[in-house]
Amino acid sequence: MPEIRNYTLNFGPQHPAAHGVLRLVLEMDGEVIERADPHIGLLHRATEKLAESKPYNHSIPYMDRLDYVSMMCNEHGYVMALERLLGVDVPERALYIRTMFDEITRILNHLMWIGTHALDVGAMTMFLYTFREREDLLDCYEAVSGARMHAAYYRVGGVYRDLPEVMPRYEKNQFRSDKEIDKKNEARQGTLLDFIEDFCRRFPGLVDEYETLLTDNRIWKQRTVGIGTVSPERAFQLGFSGPMLRGSGIAWDLRKKQPYAAYAQMDFDIPVGQNGDCYDRYLVRMEELRQSTRIVQQCVDWLRQNPGPVIVSDHKIAPPSRSEMKEGMEGLIHHFKLFTEGYCPPPGEAYAAVEAPKGEFGCYVISDGANKPYRLKIRAPGFAHLSAMDEMVKGHMLADVVAVIGTMDIVFGEIDR
Repeated sequence: MPEIRNYTLNFGPQHPAAHGVLRLVLEMDGEVIERADPHIGLLHRATEKLAESKPYNHSIPYMDRLDYVSMMCNEHGYVMALERLLGVDVPERALYIRTMFDEITRILNHLMWIGTHALDVGAMTMFLYTFREREDLLDCYEAVSGARMHAAYYRVGGVYRDLPEVMPRYEKNQFRSDKEIDKKNEARQGTLLDFIEDFCRRFPGLVDEYETLLTDNRIWKQRTVGIGTVSPERAFQLGFSGPMLRGSGIAWDLRKKQPYAAYAQMDFDIPVGQNGDCYDRYLVRMEELRQSTRIVQQCVDWLRQNPGPVIVSDHKIAPPSRSEMKEGMEGLIHHFKLFTEGYCPPPGEAYAAVEAPKGEFGCYVISDGANKPYRLKIRAPGFAHLSAMDEMVKGHMLADVVAVIGTMDIVFGEIDR
């Protein structure tokens, strides 16, 4: 019988389960992990440094590219920090639109997470199911911003524009039958709110489908139950947030504890786990899909009843309308000054945090009175989670490393910023 050998193994960055460019150096005794050393630096985006060299409003699209699965939540943290610096009050309708799109983003994120996590562990069907639903929500992104991913929809003082009255439809083409196109367009006959409401009606049943595939699946449970266990005390000490913290049994959620946007008016529950393992974190995120759908439905109901402005009227902060800009010299000057020079907040500092899908995403901005930040520091949830990798995988097998990376829901754009 051959003796067990010690290995030093490179896991990633080319590994399909490395979720970006994670390089993990594993010291192994046979197939048991003795030490895991995560390396970052292969994808250095330099977002914080770039933001210090350009006007405040030019950096909003950079936020989308940090955690590129939770685009609008990142924008929200950044624009909230700038609003605190500038002392801007956001119109109520814009707050509800932001709340709705934050939760749409959370659903998008968790669908991507469960699809790829299940694929890493060996379940192919989940990936196909979840991307079917992601298409509908990415169409909502596209309807309001023109982009499917990097939206730049949130602006200081509100959002870029109001919700469209018409939902884009599929056109007839040679690749699909007319009957199939008509079926796809059934929910697109009304406004964007009608389309989102139809999604909210269908989606809980689809989450049930996902759970039928996985929750009691014995292979799934063998791969996740008791893997990567973190106690509540240790989760606190390691700086966990989001589902990683709630999976360990701590009901901490910024939407409840430090409400922002319109969350104080929302009725929803915080799901928590008991054992702090991969399986509990899975259950927490699946329940979050349902709670997010509840919040989106409440926002839709409120937005139907309450028209109004969606961005502040101060043209030193928000651009004038296109017609004002094209017809009047004042509007043209405001537009030109805002998009070339931006605005100059008074000297000071501000921190704003949002409950992003992966945890607490925060932006700390220092102003020295110029039109660009003196310093921008981003608090990314994934960084704290990745630093616990060694502790979570020690004593587990090589195959369990994939399950632990999956349960962390890592996206490297925000970690290596």
